Amino acid sequence: MKLIVKYLKLEDVPTPKYQTPGASGIDLHSAEEVILRPGKFKLIRTGIALEIPKGYEGQIRPRSGLAANFGIGVLNSPGTIDSDYRGEIKVILFNFSNKSFRIKKGDRIAQLVFSKVYKVALKTTKRLRPTKRNQGGFGHTG
Repeated sequence: MKLIVKYLKLEDVPTPKYQTPGASGIDLHSAEEVILRPGKFKLIRTGIALEIPKGYEGQIRPRSGLAANFGIGVLNSPGTIDSDYRGEIKVILFNFSNKSFRIKKGDRIAQLVFSKVYKVALKTTKRLRPTKRNQGGFGHTG
């Protein structure tokens, strides 16, 4: 799959890329300097827009190093980027820690994984076929 990237203004932001040959996601970079206060969230600009092929979506996910080392995560993880969206990619970062966290322009702030999207046709019914589990959920197995 080829992905078309548009840089917005002259952000001087690194090109998103896979960091290793086996990486599932490409890293997204901050296009701005931000101080993320403890317990707060902020929409962080990446300075890019994408042309995702029809039939695919982009999923914004946290970077494990930011989460493990600093308590920084993606608030709506995974965030979905639809194939018909052409605006700037932004990431909602949340500071779960008790210390302020400085994000510098160019820092890697999240990863973007692409996935095939399957469209379904919905059919309404009054009854669903029963299963052994049925409505068991939220820890029903112990």
